[in-house]
Amino acid sequence: MKTNITANPLETGTDELERYALEECNKRQRVEHRVSVLILPAGKGGLAVKFAGLGAQVTVVDEESRRQDIEGRVLAAGLRDEIHFTAGSLTELPEKLRGEAFDIIVIRRGLCGMRYGEARQVVRQLMRRLKIGGKLYLSILGLHSELSEAYAGSEAPIDQRFAELAPAMISKYGIRGPVCLYSERNLFMLLLEAGASVLRTLTTTYGNVKGIAVRV
Repeated sequence: MKTNITANPLETGTDELERYALEECNKRQRVEHRVSVLILPAGKGGLAVKFAGLGAQVTVVDEESRRQDIEGRVLAAGLRDEIHFTAGSLTELPEKLRGEAFDIIVIRRGLCGMRYGEARQVVRQLMRRLKIGGKLYLSILGLHSELSEAYAGSEAPIDQRFAELAPAMISKYGIRGPVCLYSERNLFMLLLEAGASVLRTLTTTYGNVKGIAVRV
């Protein structure tokens, strides 16, 4: 199912995809079952606070250098027992995370910074950290967004697409190093090849893509 949504392509606040994840959390939450959520990376911690506000147990993963800032925000929100910080990244996660196996995993960004094959492996490994029936919510930068202007990888097949953005886009968005931009079909296939059952894909009015998949 395809749905067009409106959101800034690099915005880290709650967008339509994150709203779907929060609604899923609200549906799953009940007295005898506390929803377990994983967020990578943590961002400013706002999404974790929203999940915790629904009663979820939340694990956020980000660089060690961000620990003090994120834990300070969590403490200020009075949610120290509900939100747990773990140092790591998409490619370097502890063998076991608090709250695993998860009901919900949200990947907010990061997959574009790796080649397609590596991204597929990362998604496959994350799917294994979900409960059966657990859902993955994924945001990724789009091939048909502004970022593709003068992008050297525009015509390359997805498994070979890995190039730096044009200088103007690097200057505007601060995205340095080679990236792999995705079409909606590319994202669909990434999830499918990673062993997920794809529930829907979304295309923003800015051309970026998002997907929701379930572990079966």
